[in-house]
Amino acid sequence: MRLVFFAFAALQLCACGTPPGKPSRNVEVVSPDQVLDFPTLFERNCSGCHGKDGDGGAAFPISNPTYLALVDSDVLRKIIGKGVRGTPMPAFAQSAGGMLTDKQVDVISSGIRTRWNKPGLLDGVKVPTYVSPLSGDADRGASDYKTFCESCHGPGGRGGPKGSSIVEPAFLSLRSDQGLRTIVIVGRPDLGAPDWRTNVPDRAMSDQEVTDIVAWLSRQRPQNTTRLNATNRESSNVR
Repeated sequence: MRLVFFAFAALQLCACGTPPGKPSRNVEVVSPDQVLDFPTLFERNCSGCHGKDGDGGAAFPISNPTYLALVDSDVLRKIIGKGVRGTPMPAFAQSAGGMLTDKQVDVISSGIRTRWNKPGLLDGVKVPTYVSPLSGDADRGASDYKTFCESCHGPGGRGGPKGSSIVEPAFLSLRSDQGLRTIVIVGRPDLGAPDWRTNVPDRAMSDQEVTDIVAWLSRQRPQNTTRLNATNRESSNVR
């Protein structure tokens, strides 16, 4: 009986040499703020919303080359670092209350552009500006909506044969005016929504038409979020 006891005790001592979950002596543990590998940072911080390959999920597909051609590097970095107020996009930079260092934010923003951008994609194409220098007119936007959008999203934006409702309070409450403008310009290829050039054959939207449609959509937004989005329009930290 004693022999069995000592054998069992020796086995327990051997098993306790490396406690469960403790790295072995030869494994170097990297501090979270020292991780500078783009795939790792993207998977841990971005893929949950934007998809494994940036092609969309609960949030906008940031691997869309048309989007990356529209948005410059400074704006992309600012969106990642400071987030978008009033939307589900959080701030990731430590300076803005997030968990990532400035270097890690740089790695993510440059990695997105390196991996998915297509240089020259829109060369020679007249593209609406990312931030509109024009004033929007919601009444004109209602007419433009019928021309460019109604065939998919239905009368009044309440949904149609090819697209869902785009006037749902929950949808508009979680989108800044800049976010709406971005979608109108670059589309949602993950959902089959065209960009500004192909809603109507051989007729691209003008910058003014995009601006007016966004003004019309903004007018459908619940009143309690109107002021917040007015604030967002004054900020460049929006998508």
